[in-house]
Amino acid sequence: MSTALVPYNEMEKMAVAVAKSGLFGMKTPEQALALMLLAQAEGLHPAIAARDYHVIQGRPALKADAMLARFQQAGGKVTWNAYTDSEVSGTFAHPQGGSITVAWTLAQAKAAGLANKDVWKQYPRAMLRARVISEGIRTVYPGVSVGAYTPEEIEDFNAKPPTREVKADVEPAPVPVVQAPAPVAPAPVKELTPADRIKASGWTKQQLGEYSRRAFQVAAAKDLSPEQLAMLASVASGQTYEIAIAELDAQQNFDDAQL
Repeated sequence: MSTALVPYNEMEKMAVAVAKSGLFGMKTPEQALALMLLAQAEGLHPAIAARDYHVIQGRPALKADAMLARFQQAGGKVTWNAYTDSEVSGTFAHPQGGSITVAWTLAQAKAAGLANKDVWKQYPRAMLRARVISEGIRTVYPGVSVGAYTPEEIEDFNAKPPTREVKADVEPAPVPVVQAPAPVAPAPVKELTPADRIKASGWTKQQLGEYSRRAFQVAAAKDLSPEQLAMLASVASGQTYEIAIAELDAQQNFDDAQL
């Protein structure tokens, strides 16, 4: 359901309060503010960001329950076929994406090097469920989760598959010592501005203007504020124009259905 725009200075105050509370995984006001701007761009109240998102390893993470709720609000359906500590399976369906059955087993998690963490040992069913939700929704209707991962996925980004130690039957030959070359300092990387990211996205001037008019209620992209320009750059660099417009249509259809 869409809400009236919250002024930027009010969001700054909210971001400070959220960061100080320490309740939502957002350690700095800047992290909270960025997610609040994202929520408002999606037509939601900025405070929804604190409810639906966590910041894990510096990345925004959309909670599995929030991802599933958005999927169902957009017309999606899920049927759970198996729900145990060793396997979770669900069938996801959406009018625009068809249907698919996704299953995750504890054996898969172990083979991928995920199940060695304490949280997997304590709550295997919940971790398998989060994986199934994320994969199923991304496959059938990615519009509700584009650019976001679940906290469980982000925490597993650095997981490594188990390795097996192999003992040699003979003594290995000595390895010759090679003098390493002197390290070369990498060339400085220029940080891309929002304008650079928009230009590299491939969106046409007409597409940028149409999206700006519909998403931010301005006459043209040149009329965007710096914060709105940054949000447009994030959208344009992360997805195609067609998907971005489809998300706006889906949100508008949902809003109309609530009236």
